[in-house]
Amino acid sequence: MPIKQSIELKITIGVSACLLGEKVRFDGGHKHDRYITDILGAYFDFIPVCPEVEVGMGVPREAVRLIGVSDSPRMVGSKSERDWTMLMLKYREKRLLQLKKHNLSGYLLKKDSPSCGMERVKVYGASGQPTKSAKGLWGGAVIEHFPLLPVEEEGRLNDPYIRENFIVRVFAYNRLQNLFKGASFKRQEVIGFHTKHKYLLLAHSPKHYTILGKLVANIEKLSPGEFMETYSSIFMECLKFRSTAKRNVNVLHHILGYLKLYLEPIEKADILANIEDYHNGLTPLVVPLALIRHYINKHNIEYIKEQIYLNPHPKELMLRNHV
Repeated sequence: MPIKQSIELKITIGVSACLLGEKVRFDGGHKHDRYITDILGAYFDFIPVCPEVEVGMGVPREAVRLIGVSDSPRMVGSKSERDWTMLMLKYREKRLLQLKKHNLSGYLLKKDSPSCGMERVKVYGASGQPTKSAKGLWGGAVIEHFPLLPVEEEGRLNDPYIRENFIVRVFAYNRLQNLFKGASFKRQEVIGFHTKHKYLLLAHSPKHYTILGKLVANIEKLSPGEFMETYSSIFMECLKFRSTAKRNVNVLHHILGYLKLYLEPIEKADILANIEDYHNGLTPLVVPLALIRHYINKHNIEYIKEQIYLNPHPKELMLRNHV
């Protein structure tokens, strides 16, 4: 069953068309992913892309494969050896420009596809034996053309940690795009944005958290364009690091410091016990977070209530129930 529709505007992401149930595969079939359409579809608008169909291969069609060297393979028919490489290269140049107009906040690619694969795609070398060392001709171009864009393969979303990290990045990138929309922003808006993201950044990479803090403190020393480019790059690089139990525990203890004047000893002990259970893998992150959130709301601690870390994505996705 689809989850409840978000009341906010949906976020736009690109998706391999076959994952949405479109019959565009070489055999006339699809690879419909229900999690993408039924769960993520409540929050995301999809821009479907099938480069093989859009380049003119047709449905059904001969399967294609990559041959040559990993960093610049050619795409050929698996039986006829018809070379589609130049047509694909010309197509993707034009299509990437079209996608830029959609202001995408993420992209989901089909795993192992010679066109859409993100990594470890089979490429057949001179020996005729394949190695999983290439990127799909389209998937690799998306990553190169949109270096800040969160990109993931649907197969990897089965890992709850990868899934949570990808969706955290999509929502964060969307907020970042809104902050710098039109390349016009105010200093106070940047400071407010950064302040709200402090604990989220700390949970992903303390090193990048520190660098970004210094960057914001010296915002007036850079031109608006330089600051926007530098901050955006480091911000998204930070979130590529998956939050670990150790880092989350560190953040939870930081937040707990704001509650020390409000908690009874038994209440503090209960929170600490739940944090320890999470650290030891006995409970998911949502358990200590729910308890901390209860006291933050009860005592109306505004600074913490505004922290994105507490709600980096819709709770209906239940991502923190599994990490």
